[in-house]
Amino acid sequence: MKLFLDFFPIVLFFAAFKLWGIYVATGVAIAATIAQIAWLKYSHGKVEPMQWLSLGIIVVFGGATILAHDETFIKWKPTVLYWLMGGALAGGMLFFRKNLLKSLMSSQLELPEAAWRGMNWSWVAFFAVMGVLNLWVAYHFDTNAWVNFKLFGGLGLMALFVIGQALYLSRYMKDGKQAEAGARDS
Repeated sequence: MKLFLDFFPIVLFFAAFKLWGIYVATGVAIAATIAQIAWLKYSHGKVEPMQWLSLGIIVVFGGATILAHDETFIKWKPTVLYWLMGGALAGGMLFFRKNLLKSLMSSQLELPEAAWRGMNWSWVAFFAVMGVLNLWVAYHFDTNAWVNFKLFGGLGLMALFVIGQALYLSRYMKDGKQAEAGARDS
């Protein structure tokens, strides 16, 4: 259910674009994100900071798209969001010596510090690349191709990246357990 809720505005944006075009789709995405935040606040009593940030970005870039009647703004929205997320992860490590990824996930996953560091920096790189890739598609293809990329390409690359991370972590954890067992046997 959480995954559906997370992608709710994107799916509605895609459907509205296919039916009515970029400007209606942008308005639908803004409304869907507001509804998403309202639902989270009502059902869970709190909203994560990243979701507030996403709302702010869609309102600013989506609003500019509608007011200026210029689709360039909405095409920049994913890049800005990716770069802010990557920047937050990098800034946490560089300036505050805090691994934000570990802070978010350590209750669900136990890893050595080196694995957390590697995971954090791989997400920083992923977000940087996704931001550049979004702009490349936005400026080298038509809007229809960009919208298709935003839904299918972006989500597909995210799924591949997450699967790669899971494989890396399972190997890392397996190697750690084998080293632990070897140390006990010695």
